[in-house]
Amino acid sequence: MDATTQLIIMRRMAEEIQPAKEQSSWILSWLPSWCPTSPSQLKDAEEKMLKCVKRPFSRQHVRISNSNYLWTLAFSTQPGSVPEPSAQSRPPLVLLHGFGGGVALWAQNLDSLSSSGPVYALDLLGFGRSSRPQFTSDPEGAEEQFMTALEEWREKVGLEEMVLLGHNLGGYLSAAYTLKYPHRVKHLLLVEPWGFPARPENPNHSSIPMWIRAMGAVMSPFNPLAGLRLAGPLGPMLVQTIRSDFKQKYSSVFDDNTVSDYIYHLNAQTPSGETAFKNMTIPYGWAKRPMLERIGQVQGDIPISFIYGSRSSIDSDSGYAFKKTRPDAEIRVIRGAGHYVFADQPEDFNQTVLQILARTERKSEDLGTKQRELPHSDRTQEGTELN
Repeated sequence: MDATTQLIIMRRMAEEIQPAKEQSSWILSWLPSWCPTSPSQLKDAEEKMLKCVKRPFSRQHVRISNSNYLWTLAFSTQPGSVPEPSAQSRPPLVLLHGFGGGVALWAQNLDSLSSSGPVYALDLLGFGRSSRPQFTSDPEGAEEQFMTALEEWREKVGLEEMVLLGHNLGGYLSAAYTLKYPHRVKHLLLVEPWGFPARPENPNHSSIPMWIRAMGAVMSPFNPLAGLRLAGPLGPMLVQTIRSDFKQKYSSVFDDNTVSDYIYHLNAQTPSGETAFKNMTIPYGWAKRPMLERIGQVQGDIPISFIYGSRSSIDSDSGYAFKKTRPDAEIRVIRGAGHYVFADQPEDFNQTVLQILARTERKSEDLGTKQRELPHSDRTQEGTELN
């Protein structure tokens, strides 16, 4: 099924779907009146973010089971353009954002990444404009809910295989999906992935400032972003102050508070994926089920690439530790970039991803050529033996 057909199916399937109303407790129903946010304000904030995207794309809620849906942006190749022959055969690139993120944070990447093949960006279950169901408190069960949603999404969209790129939490979930559905993943790209190393057996608490340990103890029963919602009308200003760096990251396309407004509305809604994330972590942000202990089980024929920023707070030790067991794993470090490497250095990030995809596609074509030649040589050999 080609990319154009997939887009047509998605439009017919979900263009007019209206999100179902979420069940919530009285305190959650009270929060929207306290917080200056709503689904329509999130929609407006996202649309403002995406105004800088020049290539045509479709957007829709893709229905999955249990009345849930995943908000999806879909890019085909540019009409009238003539992509490279190798790019035409490239499996779709699927982008999974990180914790507290959404599809529009890829605004500086979508045009470039979709220039050589189809691209899909979706809001993870429980985040952004996707449905926000109740997750189980069991970390393995919560991970399974994310995996099931992504697999049902793939089936509905009609993708046989895909290149899976995940940032932060999206990287963790991309790896988990690849472990469970290896025949659906052509290449795994992990961008500053969260949740890979295990928590040290004897963590050096003395290296953690006292005020952070005290705050962690007080806030441990709450979701990570509860303070943002409890700030009420001060929430937008809080985001602008605490995450003022995002304005700089997107300064080439926005000169106002477009990005901070979007981040606020993403995370001031009813917490769902945020709650799942909390249940998947232990203090201070370590994964209960570290991915580094499992990723070695990924099939050896699935290429794995890590992309890190040179100035990131997440070091690349996990990537290099994995490379010791999988020497063919690729590690790329983008200079001058922090954790949000795709926003800090978008041009370098885009070119890095496109280079990885092009090289992988060439290897796949070479392998396909050898496989097509193999049956002929086998038949010749068998014929010789029969004579």
